[in-house]
Amino acid sequence: MWSERVTRRAACMGSLVAAAGLLITMGNAPAQAAPGAHVVAEKVRSIHRVDLTIKSPSMDEPVPVTVLSPGGSAPRPTVYLLDGADGGEKVSDWITKGGAERFFAGRNVNVVLPAGGAGSFYTNWIATDAKLGKPQWETFLADELPKLIDAKFSGSGSNAVMGLSMGGQSAFALATRHPKLYRGVASMSGCPMISGQANEAYVRATVAKSGADPNKMWGAPGSANWRAHDPSKNLKALRGKALFISSGTGAIGPQDLTQKRDPKDGPEDVQIAAGSGLEMGANRCSLEFATLLRSRDIPFTSGFRLIGTHSWTYWKQDLPKAWEALKPAL
Repeated sequence: MWSERVTRRAACMGSLVAAAGLLITMGNAPAQAAPGAHVVAEKVRSIHRVDLTIKSPSMDEPVPVTVLSPGGSAPRPTVYLLDGADGGEKVSDWITKGGAERFFAGRNVNVVLPAGGAGSFYTNWIATDAKLGKPQWETFLADELPKLIDAKFSGSGSNAVMGLSMGGQSAFALATRHPKLYRGVASMSGCPMISGQANEAYVRATVAKSGADPNKMWGAPGSANWRAHDPSKNLKALRGKALFISSGTGAIGPQDLTQKRDPKDGPEDVQIAAGSGLEMGANRCSLEFATLLRSRDIPFTSGFRLIGTHSWTYWKQDLPKAWEALKPAL
């Protein structure tokens, strides 16, 4: 009897020791690595279009991203297409206004169109803004998203980035800051270089128009961080890439007078006048940047127009030209 009790107690003690050892082992186990950017929602819109919601380690909120893809598993290049300062919150303006879905249909390329970047310059902000928060677009676009896209949509690792207006500056900034990632870059009615009083004012006004504080983006104009995002300060990073730059003079053409406009954006004549003024600023800045490229013998394809305002009528015309300029590099 005694020996049986001792045996049972010993067995019990052994089980407790084993359990304690298991708990210690579990407590010392390495923590599982946090996931990278990953899809949390997916909606198939057509055979070649899917709208994704992507959870990003760097962004505060999930990011809506539309992907146009030819399908199949054969490797293909990827173009990242950026909105302007008034870009769509849930779906890129290139989809709803720019005709990108129709244009890229049948072309052997992935097209990635993030939404929700209005007023942000698709950059990493240095401080939290009351309106925009503290977006980290550069980290998302250059570090996190390409891995996900290449894995899910058979990306070949050959990339280009294009944008209009605010997105045009962002495209060139991304290309100069991540030269190994992109083989081509295009700006349509953008202001790629941000140094100089007029260019600084153009950038600050664009951010302020969205209701955000420009100082919380890169700091004060002229600061080291501001210069670090100026493509004109790192032109060598653009050498060897396919480049496209376009803008109009701001002169009003027949298409400005016949296009349909949203009454919610104000009277038609006011919209035309505003578009003319914005395009004059973009044209001056784009020409300044193009002149600088020529002075350094860096080739680019010119899409400068004698007429044209800051409007989708002209960006729809620029998109095929930009694609033709960048396609050979991909």
